[in-house]
Amino acid sequence: MTTLNRLYRHHLFWPLAVLAALLLFNLLYSPDFFNLVVRNGHLYGSLIDILNFGAPLMLVAIGMTLVIATKGIDLSVGSIVAIAGAQACLTISKGADQNAWGVVLSAIGLAIGLSLVLGAWNGFLVSATGIQPIIATLILMVAGRGIAQLITSGQIITISSDRYGYIGIGSLAALPFSIFVVAAVFLLVSLLIRRTALGLFIESVGCNPRASRLIGIRSRLVLVTVYVFSGLCAGVAGLILSSNVASADGNNAGLWYELDAILAVVIGGTSLNGGRFYLAGTVVGALIIQTLTTTIYMIGVPPEITLVVKAFVVLAVCLIQSESFRKKIVQRWKTRRYPAEREVARHV
Repeated sequence: MTTLNRLYRHHLFWPLAVLAALLLFNLLYSPDFFNLVVRNGHLYGSLIDILNFGAPLMLVAIGMTLVIATKGIDLSVGSIVAIAGAQACLTISKGADQNAWGVVLSAIGLAIGLSLVLGAWNGFLVSATGIQPIIATLILMVAGRGIAQLITSGQIITISSDRYGYIGIGSLAALPFSIFVVAAVFLLVSLLIRRTALGLFIESVGCNPRASRLIGIRSRLVLVTVYVFSGLCAGVAGLILSSNVASADGNNAGLWYELDAILAVVIGGTSLNGGRFYLAGTVVGALIIQTLTTTIYMIGVPPEITLVVKAFVVLAVCLIQSESFRKKIVQRWKTRRYPAEREVARHV
């Protein structure tokens, strides 16, 4: 196999090609799309906005990747995003000094702790009770919005805390702090799944959980672990989102994040049938979705049809990435291009 063929068949080839095509379209539509400006030591520009606003989705998608690798699904991540943001903002709003380190750290700790508990609940339902993942997480998806509304008493909680706001709008080395959060989580997970046996355990459970148990893998513990981690990622994403807007909206925060995360995982090359997974592909998939969202807003697509346009583009991306679909297109093209040769070959 030639180098070109190996590159063509690499799982990152088509996601990166689609991302490059989206960026090129934006550059042609708006020549200053790639411009970066330094103001007060901070970098600003469309590319920085894509990374910053896409950080919560990248986090949620990383957690979703491990869940899908076990042949599961987590529909509750959007609700956990809302719950974590609501809990953090409620704790800060009740503090005597909203900028006090004690108040901010308590808010972060409570939000993360609650996210871990919710993730463990999903893992318990899937591993111990045997409920199908789509049903088990659908329960929290529906109830979670109600929990977030109860935390906020049905209102939008606004806060004024510079230290908490640093999570979403702060900068480190001229780049948004949220990018470093995503990078840290990505590197940590990559090391754990590629430098230890955890990655093999996850893939084994996703391929055949019964066989995994027979060879000594504690498949239930693996399932609980990935759902807890998914809840953790959603909780951190909720902190970033709420600190970015200095408020918590239990009804709209994290809305449709579960669907965008699943799309990012699929675009990145991970199969919904479980088994082998690709974290780098997931991050590229999340960047594609965020870039697409930015593109839609930039070209002035009416808000009422934004989701329709987004759905069609995502469908096109998935079809382009499908090897079987590409083979069918090539086969039909050859049939129409060389009908005589095909007829001769059929009678030989």
